[in-house]
Amino acid sequence: MTSTNRDAPPKDLRQDSRPVPRPDLRPAELDDTDREMVRILTAQGRITNAELAAALGIAPSTTHARLRSLVERGVVTGFHASVDQRRLGRGLQAMIGVTLRPGSRQESITAFAEEVRRLPQVLQLFFLGGSDDFMVHIAVADSSDVRAFVVEHLSAQQSVASTRTSLVFDYHRNGVAASFA
Repeated sequence: MTSTNRDAPPKDLRQDSRPVPRPDLRPAELDDTDREMVRILTAQGRITNAELAAALGIAPSTTHARLRSLVERGVVTGFHASVDQRRLGRGLQAMIGVTLRPGSRQESITAFAEEVRRLPQVLQLFFLGGSDDFMVHIAVADSSDVRAFVVEHLSAQQSVASTRTSLVFDYHRNGVAASFA
């Protein structure tokens, strides 16, 4: 009879002696054409390849190849629709600062982020340094929905020590890329 190790726990990857690969977060090297392409795409995300090529003064095939390169290098991370939450019946937005309890921080940080980021009210989730551990950006119908979100999804978690809610009256999305200098 052969012995198998079916009951052994799976190998913990953290015990592996190989280093965990980290994403390359160094700034990508961009030439003037790449920077102009990013500027145009930031302002006009729905521009066609032909229109982009004309604006840049280069061939459409070159534009396509350069855009593919920007995506592969992680400069362009996606193409997104800008949605008016009011038209979806979610006209009230709030920013909720969340502070977690001291203790097994890494586990509670990971568990909190995994649970909260999947909630349909959540537009964005930020992991912060400073007085708050997280900033949760939500869109809901009204103030009673904000209260319900905080009580049911945040305060109910044992890892949450406190929350601080600010209502968003208005916002302006910056459509221009930051300086590349």
